[in-house]
Amino acid sequence: MTTRLEHNVDDTRFEIYLDDTLAGYADYAQRDDPKVRDFHHTMTFPEFRGRGVAAQVVEFALEDSRKNGYSVVPTCWYVEKYISEHREYADLVG
Repeated sequence: MTTRLEHNVDDTRFEIYLDDTLAGYADYAQRDDPKVRDFHHTMTFPEFRGRGVAAQVVEFALEDSRKNGYSVVPTCWYVEKYISEHREYADLVG
C-alpha cells in the first residue's frame, strides 16, 4: 500500500492518500499577519480508521507549518491531543 501526503492549498487542508484514494485530511484556516494556522477539523474516512491515518496527516501538517513559519491553534480535539502526546510540537502552539 502506498501513502501520499499533500498540502491542498486551494482547499486549505492537508490530505493523505492510500493507494491513490483519499483516506483523510486536516482542515485549517490561515492568517498571514501574524502567520497562524487554526486546525479546526481532522477526518479519517471509516474504511481507513485504525491505521494511523490521522496521526500521519497531522504530523505532516505540523511539520509543514513549522517549516513555513506558522504557529498553530489546535481547535480540533485530535490535533490538540496529538500535540499533547508529541511534545516536540508544543512550541508551535500560539
